[in-house]
Order: sequence, then C-alpha cells, then structure tokens
Amino acid sequence: MIPVQGVKNKSVLVLGMGCSGVASAKALLAGGAKVFCWDDDEAGRLAAEENGFLCMDPIRDGLEGLELIITSPGIPHLYPRPHLVIAEAMRLGIPVDNDIGLFFCSLGTPEWQTFDVAPKVVAITGSNGKSTTSALINHLLTKAGKPSQIAGNIGRSALDLEPAGDGEVIVLELSSYQTELARSLTPDIAVFTNLSNDHLDRHGGYGGYFAAKRRLFSEGSPDYAVIGVDETEGRYLASQFAEHANDDRVIRVISGQNPKGNGWQVAAKKGFLSESRKGRQVASIDLRRISSLPGKHNHQNACAAYAVLRTLNIAPRIIEEGFKSFSSLPHRSQLVREINGVRFINDSKATNVDAAEKALGSFENIHWICGGVQKEGDFLALNAMMHHVKKAYIIGSEADKFALNLEIESKICKTMAAAVNVAFSQSVPGDIVLLAPAAASFDQYDNFEARGDDFIAEVSALT
Repeated sequence: MIPVQGVKNKSVLVLGMGCSGVASAKALLAGGAKVFCWDDDEAGRLAAEENGFLCMDPIRDGLEGLELIITSPGIPHLYPRPHLVIAEAMRLGIPVDNDIGLFFCSLGTPEWQTFDVAPKVVAITGSNGKSTTSALINHLLTKAGKPSQIAGNIGRSALDLEPAGDGEVIVLELSSYQTELARSLTPDIAVFTNLSNDHLDRHGGYGGYFAAKRRLFSEGSPDYAVIGVDETEGRYLASQFAEHANDDRVIRVISGQNPKGNGWQVAAKKGFLSESRKGRQVASIDLRRISSLPGKHNHQNACAAYAVLRTLNIAPRIIEEGFKSFSSLPHRSQLVREINGVRFINDSKATNVDAAEKALGSFENIHWICGGVQKEGDFLALNAMMHHVKKAYIIGSEADKFALNLEIESKICKTMAAAVNVAFSQSVPGDIVLLAPAAASFDQYDNFEARGDDFIAEVSALT
C-alpha cells in the first residue's frame, strides 16, 4: 500500500466502495486521515464496514467539516450530470479528487534520496489497446530484468501497490474517467494509443472525451510522449507536445504506412515493426510469428510498448525476445480452444465499433458473435470488414436493432449459448468463431469479463 501524503488529521469522504474506493480509504487511513465512507449501494456500504470504516450518509448528514472528497471512477462528476454529493461538494468549494490524483501526490518519499535510480511511472491511455499495451510493457520490463508493478484500470488500484523501489517502473493503465478528474498527473512517460467513439455521454461529446485523454500530456508534462498518430487527434497531440519537428521527446506510433520525416517513429506495416530516427531505420522486428499479438491493432500495441522500452534504453533484441514469451490477456484476442480445426477467439473487450473492426480485420473465415448495448459508432466501418465474415450471430436485448445495421447474413440468437452452438454447427475446419461484440455487455452481464467468461464456458461445453 502507498500511504497518502498531506492528509494527516484531514476529514475525507470516500465516495464509492469498489476496488479503488476501498484501496483509497486504506491508503488515506495509513496517511493519518480521518476517513468516512459512502456507497449508494448497500453492498458497497457493507464492504466498507467489513473493512472497519465508518459510513456516513452525505445526503442526509451533509458535508459539514469535510475537507476532501475522493470519488470512484464510475461516479459521474460532470456529465451527463454530477452525482448529488459531488455537486454539493463543488458548490461548497470542497476539493474532489480520485485515487490516481492521490497516487501521484504520494508516490515520492524521502527514501528516494537514497536510490541509485529514481522510480519512473509509465501511464497509458486511449480508446482501445490500453490493457494489452500496459500488460505488454510490464512483461517486457520483467523480461529485461527491470523491477515493475502494474495497476490502474487493469484491475489493481494504484494505491494498492507497494511503495516504488530503487529503479522500479510503475505501469498504469488509465481510463478517461481517471485522467479527467485526477488533480495530479505527472507520469515520466505518457502513452496515447488511439481514439474512437466511446463514453461520449460521460464526457459531453467527442471533444470532451479527447480532452480527458489529453490531460495526461497537458497536465503531466511527461519526459517522453508515445503517441499513436493514425487519427487526427493523435497527430494534433504530438504536434502540441513537440518543440520542433525532430523533438526526440515525442515518439510517433504509425500503422500501415512508412514513417515520414526525421523524428523518432515506430511503425507497423505488413507485420513488421520498424524504428526510425533522423530519417533512418535503426531496428526491425518480425511480428507475424508472435501468436499472442495477432492483427494490425495488436501490432500497434506492440509498437507503443516497444517505444516505451526504448525510452528506458532497452535494446531492440531484448524487446524482441520479450515479445516471443508474451501471453495475450483474457478477453482480448484470447484463443480459448480449437475443436476439429475450428478456433474459438474471445475478444469480449471489443466493446465498441472500432475495437470490433480491428478484431475482425485480424482473422479470416469468421463466424462472428456480436451484440449487446449499442454505443456511438459508425457501422460502415464494420460493414467494410464483412469480407472476413461468413455469418453473424447476434446476442443481447438489442439484437433486432443490431441486425439492421449489418450488411451480411445474420442470425438472431439472443443468448451466448445459442450463438456458440449454432456458430460451431455451421463451421468447418479452418474457420474462426469470434466473440467481438462491438457493444457493451450491461443488458445481460455485469461487465465484459463476465460475458467473456460465459463464452469460454459455452465453448468448453462443446464436444
């Protein structure tokens, strides 16, 4: 645990008692704060009490005497409307922060003065590929012999980490919910993977969504910025950060085209990763044989991870060896099983159109399981990938609506069990049964992990 600094004897309310809320409460208590907790859900309040924390109802009791509010990422603080407690805190002028802000305020300690090499923080944000890129960076660091820890949006709260040691690297995956509110954002290396339509209601539109991501760079002033420049927003961000065209503090990540200009660039084209500096290629890696990183989107993730390792002076040959031993994350292009020559791929994390498009582009002869709660997104991009797909099998409460957007033969299955069984019955050796929903899971499941687990269970039941 990382004790929070600067909160001794302060009265702090932790709002939302999920993973980050419980970790925040413990870290605040370790830092000497007077901690109060609240969750609108009774189960959350029970979790707080089981951990020995005092619950108070801020709506009933008011915010009198509180000096700081720490809120969980899932609780809205601006759009579509602030939570009542946060709205009242802002009216009264009480600061509102989250666990990421507390983490950056509390990471450095007097012990750092005795270290030979100061710890570093790598923070990764973007619409798609954050988790794979973060896990890949952590894996490559471990294989290179560098001590590292990983946390953030990938499952473990940042404050739940151990205090950073000599030369250690902390890898943080950060969502837009986390970057938008954190009062302190000071990574040493910041990564922007890409941008596509997602969470628009939470950020008041596409511009607000990008602004939340951009804060990691504009507020943090990192030493290095690794930026995917396939979209206009990434090119804008790289241009804003760079002092001149050849500024080596900016590493541009490019997909599907050759590098241009003399800046530091890492590109993926036709399955090969290339690093260029000052207009010359200095390294190349064949990614086609890395089975855990299939498709152009994973090659982009590999480029971003490679760029981070290069800023830490890790040699290309060591990075290449690390790629070979990487295992794909659950629910992200995950090979579940092969039965009679038919492979089953779980990409339940493909919760938006852009992510599903990338998943579809990674395979051929696909029996595609899709559907759920639709998000903003252009289905024309998906329909452009239909030459990879034999048939779609649609699940979820909006299956009929989803089918209307698709320019391909489809079958409305509603349930995962029906979709898996019908897709398998219509497959032949060499086919892929791919779960890439292009939609949220909340109509049938608590989260994308539960949806992916159901897919795995149904595939495991096949004979």
